[in-house]
Amino acid sequence: MTEKIRVLITDDHEVVREGLRMILETEDDFEVVGIAVDGVEAVAHVDALQPDVVLMDLRMPRMDGIEAIKRIRSDHPETAVVILTTYDEDDLMLRGLQAGASGFLHKDTPRIDLFKCLRAAARGDVLLSPDVLARVMASSNGKPPATEDENIVLTLRELEVLKGVAAGERNKEIAYRLGITERTIKAHLTNTYNKLGVDSRAAAIAEAMRRGLIPS
Repeated sequence: MTEKIRVLITDDHEVVREGLRMILETEDDFEVVGIAVDGVEAVAHVDALQPDVVLMDLRMPRMDGIEAIKRIRSDHPETAVVILTTYDEDDLMLRGLQAGASGFLHKDTPRIDLFKCLRAAARGDVLLSPDVLARVMASSNGKPPATEDENIVLTLRELEVLKGVAAGERNKEIAYRLGITERTIKAHLTNTYNKLGVDSRAAAIAEAMRRGLIPS
C-alpha cells in the first residue's frame, strides 16, 4: 500500500477548511492530519504532526501566512507549503514564493489540479500554473532592477537545469534529458539556490525570472 500524503489545512474560514477536508478525503492517497485557523496554530501543528504538505492561507489573524511559511521552512525544511490564494493577492504570492512556498492554488481550483499540486509538492517538485505564475511575475515588474553588486551569474548547466524546473520537469527527467545523474542535478540546484539567495525551487524560478535569467 502506498504511503499516504499527510496534509495540514490552514485557513481562517471554516467553509474553506471543511471543503478542502471533504475533497481530500475522497482520494485514498491523502490524509488530513490537522486543521489550523491561523499561522500560530499552523506552526504548532507542523511541530506536533509532521505533515508532508501544508495548505496555507495568506491573510489570517494573529500570524499571517507569510510569517508562518518562514517559520515552517526554517524549522521543518522537509515540509512543503502550498499557498491558498485569491485573485487579489499578487504581491503576497510573490512574498510567499520568496519565503519558501512550493506553489500556489486558487481557492476555486478544480479538484484534479488540487490533487496534482499536492502530489507534486510532496515529491519536492514545483507545480505553478502558467496563469498564476504570469500574475506573480507581472506584480514584480515595478520593482527596481538588481544593482551591479547584485548581478548573479549562473553557469550554462545551472541555467539548463533551472529552465527544466521552470518547465515542470522532475529531477530524473532533467537528468535523462541532459545525460547526467540526479545527484548532479541536485548539486546544480543547490549552487543556484545559494547564488540567488533562496531555498526552494519555486523561489528560484521567481527570482531568476525577476532578474531576467530565464524567460517569464
